[in-house]
Amino acid sequence: QVQLVESGGDSVQAGGSLTLSCAASKFTVSGACMGWFRQAPGKDREGVAHIDSGRSTTSYGDSVKGRFTISRDNAKNTLYLQMNNLKPEDTGMYYCAAYDNMYCMGTPLYWGQGTQVTVSS
Repeated sequence: QVQLVESGGDSVQAGGSLTLSCAASKFTVSGACMGWFRQAPGKDREGVAHIDSGRSTTSYGDSVKGRFTISRDNAKNTLYLQMNNLKPEDTGMYYCAAYDNMYCMGTPLYWGQGTQVTVSS
């Protein structure tokens, strides 16, 4: 079955950087829209960043624009999220997600198990 395995979560101080990875198996990351979501305690899950499968167009949540970068390595079949200038409000569980279409329509079909990011002030 399809597996999305995230890694790279850690505890860092505000202003620091992290890179999250999402390794996919039995699924081609270049063939569909991929996204990163996060969920803070007591809050709803929110979309952080997406990359489509057409022109690799990227989109970001307002709170992370200019600080986070989504990318993928097709040869490694892996999705990444580079996070810079981290803030305490970035704390949460980060999930990799895969859609069943190229242009991020609807909701993701597959989800990873999540990786925890904690940012201290």
